Amino acid sequence: MSHRGFFITVEGGEGAGKSTAARMLERALAAEGYEVLLTREPGGIPIAEQIRQVLLDRENKGMDGRTEALLYAAARRQHFVQKIVPALQEGKVVLCDRFIDSSLAYQGYARGLGIDEVLEINRFATGGAMPDVTFFLDISPEAGLKRIGKDKSREVNRLDLESQSFHKLVHEGYKLLLKRFPERIVRIDAENEPDKILDLMMSVLRARMRGKPSGSGTSSPE
Repeated sequence: MSHRGFFITVEGGEGAGKSTAARMLERALAAEGYEVLLTREPGGIPIAEQIRQVLLDRENKGMDGRTEALLYAAARRQHFVQKIVPALQEGKVVLCDRFIDSSLAYQGYARGLGIDEVLEINRFATGGAMPDVTFFLDISPEAGLKRIGKDKSREVNRLDLESQSFHKLVHEGYKLLLKRFPERIVRIDAENEPDKILDLMMSVLRARMRGKPSGSGTSSPE
């Protein structure tokens, strides 16, 4: 199924500033005339938000790694077909806070399930579709967790309570993905000021979306 939109994802470890960057990017793209849909994972629609509650509940410490990976993929499937695909088919720019790369870094690498194995689960979930551009907001686990600790308004979820060694593995996982998908994933230094981060992202998007008023997807969602 072809689509006319442009699919952007924002990735990174805990405290990287993904949500802030995504909101700023949404406003900047809208100011340049794009119709933008901002969404998030896990969640974005009622069914996926219910799965999110199970995934991030601090009481679910005993969750098996494969169960976790499958729940993320299930939430992603519903979100993808119900919200992302229709928006892309309408020619919108879809901007998603987390997507497949989160599963590859967290469950595939940090949980030790295997990046290829988790990628296969998610290819099944999305029909093989991938983002046009992914921004990896790169911050050290120490700095990211320190940011979280300072933000008293942020809800602490199950993954925030993982050990620092786990978050270091997540960071290593993202670095591996950056090497594996260099044509898609763009590293952004998340230690920069928010305005600088926005400038870097917009510079990349202006180059990649040039001459494409509504964008054009590189993948074919099903």
